[in-house]
Amino acid sequence: MADAGAPVAAEPSTGHAGPRELQHQFDTMEQQRDASSLGMWVFLVTEILFFGGLFLAYTVYRSQYARAFAEASRHLDIKLGTFNTAVLIISSLTMALAVFSAATGRRRALALFLAATMFLGAVFLGVKAVEYTHKFDDHLVPGAHFHFPGPYARQAEIFFSLYFAMTGLHAAHMIIGIGILSVLLRHARRQRYGPDYYTPVEVSGLYWHFVDIVWIFLFPLLYLIGRHLH
Repeated sequence: MADAGAPVAAEPSTGHAGPRELQHQFDTMEQQRDASSLGMWVFLVTEILFFGGLFLAYTVYRSQYARAFAEASRHLDIKLGTFNTAVLIISSLTMALAVFSAATGRRRALALFLAATMFLGAVFLGVKAVEYTHKFDDHLVPGAHFHFPGPYARQAEIFFSLYFAMTGLHAAHMIIGIGILSVLLRHARRQRYGPDYYTPVEVSGLYWHFVDIVWIFLFPLLYLIGRHLH
């Protein structure tokens, strides 16, 4: 028979106290936020290395075929490229406003800015699809049917190979970004985010800004550099 005066053992804890958004491996929301931000920054560093290989290839080939790359660049639609650049700059603004809205508890504004960012991303992809269609129609897609007037056909095919690789990889990241934002928008409509918890919005914003910055480099490299050459 148990001793009535013996201390009663504490019940084993099945969890830890804190907001329901706090994952079990973290002690505080601040710790969770810092870890999430660090994880995203590490991921973005790997993405820089990923894109860096293509930028390095572009640099090497352009240094060898500067005039050919300039001639090939003139076959890109600079108006559409400029329009898409403006679209992505505005989308970075709406994404920043979405993060601000989440941090300040403006839930309706959060949903609105997330939707606006997704819309602008879709506009960018639509314009890029139009550009790709023009390249197919003009036989500027590398392969058996590639045709480029003038003496730089072989070098121009290298340029367009890099063009499709770099812009295609960027477009794939845009599609992923829109998918992420769609999840955030669904949660935002359920009022999951607020001043105490908006880490997913914040780290997704970092990803979106990174994708936009990549395009800021792609635009001059593909559309602008070398157009002064004759």
